[in-house]
Amino acid sequence: QVQLVESGGGLVQAGASLRLSCVGSGRTFRDSGMAWFRQAPGKEREFVAAVSRSGSGTYYLNSMKGRFTISRDNAKNTVYLQMNSLKPEDTAVYYCAADKGTVVPSRRPDAYDYWGQGTQVTVSS
Repeated sequence: QVQLVESGGGLVQAGASLRLSCVGSGRTFRDSGMAWFRQAPGKEREFVAAVSRSGSGTYYLNSMKGRFTISRDNAKNTVYLQMNSLKPEDTAVYYCAADKGTVVPSRRPDAYDYWGQGTQVTVSS
């Protein structure tokens, strides 16, 4: 079992930056591939980024490359999502998720077994 708690969301203006954090506890954090997803009202949950167990592999939705950076600190049981140059279309609830241990983390939500409660990110124009 893994418990995940996100933080760092908020209301910002377009062009601003935010850093989301997700702290894990329970099952050995470093055994899990980690990902960030987001869900806007009326839309399906969307993959944002993922990071391998060691942190050496990172994966992004193409439209996020260059603006978002995922990283992890296994000593702190934490995964981060640095979001720069935010746009109004980035407005969503952002969730972190953990799998049960994969070499390459999936982009599919159903590949993840553990989810946080989400943190709201709102970008005004």
